[in-house]
Order: sequence, then C-alpha cells, then structure tokens
Amino acid sequence: MADLSAFPITRSWPATHPDRIQLYSLATPNGVKVSIMLEETGLPYEAHLIDIMKNETWTPEFLSLNPNGKIPAIIDPAGPDGRPVGLFESGAILLYLAEKTGSFLPADPVARIETIQWVFFQMAAVGPMFGQLGFFHKFAGREIEDKRPLERYRAESERLLGVLESRLDGRDWIMGDDYTIADISLLGWVRNLIGFYGAGDLVHFEKLVNVPAWLERGLARPAVQRGLDIPKRPA
Repeated sequence: MADLSAFPITRSWPATHPDRIQLYSLATPNGVKVSIMLEETGLPYEAHLIDIMKNETWTPEFLSLNPNGKIPAIIDPAGPDGRPVGLFESGAILLYLAEKTGSFLPADPVARIETIQWVFFQMAAVGPMFGQLGFFHKFAGREIEDKRPLERYRAESERLLGVLESRLDGRDWIMGDDYTIADISLLGWVRNLIGFYGAGDLVHFEKLVNVPAWLERGLARPAVQRGLDIPKRPA
C-alpha cells in the first residue's frame, strides 16, 4: 500500500484508497478539466471535495500541495520511477496524465506541441477572461457602477470565442479528428460561460456555428458528463 504520509494534505483529507490518484478539487471549470481527464483515461482515483466557500484552499494543508491556493491538485502514488508525486495547475496535470497514459496527446511532435499550444491558450486567455466576465456579469462585480471593466472582458471573451470559431471551422475537435487535452481544457469554460455565468447573450454566442456544435459533441461524451459533477458540489 502506498505511503502518502509525506503529504500534509492527507491529514485533512485522508485517503481511503492511497494506491489511487488523489484528486483535490471542486466541480468548477478548472476542477472538471482533471476529473474529465481521469474519467476519460479510466485511471483509478479518489476525489476529495475542497470547499472554496469555506476557504479550504487557504488552509496550510492544502497550500502544502498547491502553494497557489487554487483547485485542482493531485497526488499520484505511482508517479515517475514509482515515486509519489504531487501536482497543481490544471494544465500541467492534464499534460502529466496524458503522458502517463499515452492518451489524448498526439505522438507526432508537431501535433503534440500544437495541442499543448491550445491548452496554454485556455490557461492564459480563455480561463482568465471568461472568469472575469463571470465576476462582472454574475457575481459581486455587478455592483460596480463603472461598466468599463465588464465591457473590456465581454469584448475580449467574444474575440476569444471568435478564435475558437475559426479554429473549429471544418474540424470536429481542436486538433481535427482527434479529441485531445486541448478540448478537455476548454469544454468546461465554454459551458460555464453560457450556462452558469449566463453570458451567452453578452458574447453573441447565438451567432456562432462551430463552437456550439463542438460543445454539444463534447458534452455528449459519457466521461465528460460524469466529470462535470466530480466532486459533487456541497448541497
């Protein structure tokens, strides 16, 4: 049985199955990227709910694994050379799991780096912009009288959707015929933008053709449907 005692986080969220990947997350766009990937690969894992409403990401135990104080994070008891490894940042975790399983990341060097490029596009652009738009449209930012920040993030989010619309022209997936970690990284964010954030009208989502079709294909995948609710949010 794997010994995870070197990871302080396991004191607050004990592992029932220490030989499985330990997932510390919440079903948000960043969180579901990893749960979807785990479901897609079939890797055995154990999910631990991290309640951001209770500021659990700022506890010393969580910060010992993810110093950035954000979800998700994982511990793989069977990391490189059989040694346990802890990882944070969802994009890095997707890359790690893809390389661990040899799945959802092309073997061809050019296609591989292009796939990673689109994961970075999500990490550096789509996630931050959509998240800020959600803040100013749905959350506390709505109380700010100056609407210039909202317009800034609305315009940039619409532009980014245009980038995706162009990329998906004539393609089923970001990389063409192959569903990859590029799609996994983006699906939750686009879904949240028009669903949870309710910003579809703001970004004229109804004018798009390729992105909605891609989103529908992605959400139809059983592993995606399961991953979107792991770990379950608190009642």
